[in-house]
Amino acid sequence: MSLPQLPFAYQIRRSQRASRARIVVKPGQVEIVAPHEIPEGWLHKFVQAKQHWVAHALRKMAVTNPEQNNFAPLTFEQGATLIYQGKPHPITLKTTALKRVKIEFNDHYIIHLPETIHPRHHHEQIKAEFIKWLRKMAKQEVEQLVAKHAPQRKLFPKSTTIKTQKSRWGSCGVNNNININWLLMMAPADVLEYVVVHELCHIKVKNHSSQFWALVAEHLPDYQRRRLWLKREGRNLMLAF
Repeated sequence: MSLPQLPFAYQIRRSQRASRARIVVKPGQVEIVAPHEIPEGWLHKFVQAKQHWVAHALRKMAVTNPEQNNFAPLTFEQGATLIYQGKPHPITLKTTALKRVKIEFNDHYIIHLPETIHPRHHHEQIKAEFIKWLRKMAKQEVEQLVAKHAPQRKLFPKSTTIKTQKSRWGSCGVNNNININWLLMMAPADVLEYVVVHELCHIKVKNHSSQFWALVAEHLPDYQRRRLWLKREGRNLMLAF
């Protein structure tokens, strides 16, 4: 008999140091830490028994940390929203005979969900597909922005890569390889443009001197406004996924 679907997603982490199962709740994240010898089925029942406490803890954190989870939903369910290029777009779930999750986007998201996926696994499957989709969109957008700005001062990167980065939005290596964080696809489009231009300018100036910022300003006279958005919202965006 299958267990009822919970109003939140959770992950199980095995630990040799754990002597018993415990639930760790953080803003937008639920983790079950347990010893290796405890069966997974028991852990699922354990979470079911504690679901009201977990839901209350998540709601309390959402109130005390209202800026958290503004970009991606706690659970990918009907009516939830996901930010794309600075704007919220609703999610519609549709059951499909396909073997894999598929995402369509046209002002709103349509998630085609295979009938074979167990409800407890919906969140992680959808999350993985969203990350793949956002990386794909980021690659397209970044290539267009490089083509727009690079010719102006011959700031041609050796390569452009979309990466998962938990501490920075972009980087320019010593060989002029540009890396851009795919999470920026949830920021306003002009913020992504700022980060791309920022890294392109490092091809010519490898520091943050006045010469560097003057070069950035040649491309984006209002770069300070875009940079300010990252300072205000960047920490929350980093936590979106």
